[in-house]
Amino acid sequence: MRPLLEEPVSIAVVDYGMGNRRSVEKALEHIGVRANMSSEPARLRDAAGLVVPGVGSFPRGMENLRERGLDELLRERVASGVPVLGVCLGLQLAFDCSSEHGGAPGLGIIEGEVRRLEAGSRKLPHIGWNEVRFLRPSSPLVGELPQRCAFYHVHSFAPVPARAQDVLGVAEYGAPFVSAVESGSFYGVQFHPEKSSAAGLRLLANFARICIAALALSHAGAQAPR
Repeated sequence: MRPLLEEPVSIAVVDYGMGNRRSVEKALEHIGVRANMSSEPARLRDAAGLVVPGVGSFPRGMENLRERGLDELLRERVASGVPVLGVCLGLQLAFDCSSEHGGAPGLGIIEGEVRRLEAGSRKLPHIGWNEVRFLRPSSPLVGELPQRCAFYHVHSFAPVPARAQDVLGVAEYGAPFVSAVESGSFYGVQFHPEKSSAAGLRLLANFARICIAALALSHAGAQAPR
């Protein structure tokens, strides 16, 4: 696979003080994205798309977003049709709530909740490569990827969408869990594409192309005669 972009695009990595921000930024730069990491609303609004990374607890992540005013910004960007990709904790925060550490409300971008993995006798956190089965191979996020593809996971919780149509990919660790979602302009993965070799880079390049297409559509709409 050759995941480099045919044309550059500006994508912002949302800096809210949680986890793997720089590694995501470097992976985007590697595929040809003009990536910048920022918590400034003006810079985030100027980007063609946003990536919300994250490692850590759900309640702390939401607290950090609220303190920076980024919770409302993310809801606004998704409502405006701007592509947003949530990675690991960044995916979980998009849901209504989580049961982690006694529970906390989330962004409410996707209906559903985040629950502890039903791992049975297996150890938590779930760490390592695991096969994801994509249920919607026509999604632009998984273009040119096999329908079954391994990605690197590190987590103890996973999303439980309320609507089946929001589920993009599933994996299994003791029991099946949702590992990828798509709802409107929001895309989310429980795994770490920046740590998932060629398949991860392909997925990030696919997201960048989604951003390019959305930007072109926005410009065409702005230039259309009224």
